[in-house]
Amino acid sequence: QGQLVESGGDLVQPGGSLTLSCTSSGMDLKSYVIGWFRQAPGKERELVADIDIGGTNTDYRDSVKGRFTISRDNAKNTVSLQMNSLKPEDTAVYYCCASPSFNWRPQYWGQGTQVTVSS
Repeated sequence: QGQLVESGGDLVQPGGSLTLSCTSSGMDLKSYVIGWFRQAPGKERELVADIDIGGTNTDYRDSVKGRFTISRDNAKNTVSLQMNSLKPEDTAVYYCCASPSFNWRPQYWGQGTQVTVSS
């Protein structure tokens, strides 16, 4: 089975930065659309950013536009989410999801990594 692994979550002060990474031992991520999702306590899971298979097109939800950047490093089989100017509202478990297309079916998920933005 394909397996995704997220890393990079941490406790950071408001205004700080973090970079999350999504990797896989069993999947070639360049063959999949990759999305970063997040879920805060009591909230619905939401799409934060996504990148197409070729790495040409990226999309971001409005609340992170201009602050977050999703990118691929195919040599490392890694998709990263660079997060700048972090706000307390960014606090959530962040998940990487891979899918053959933007219909998000089927979906392959990682275990999640905790991002906490607090002073």
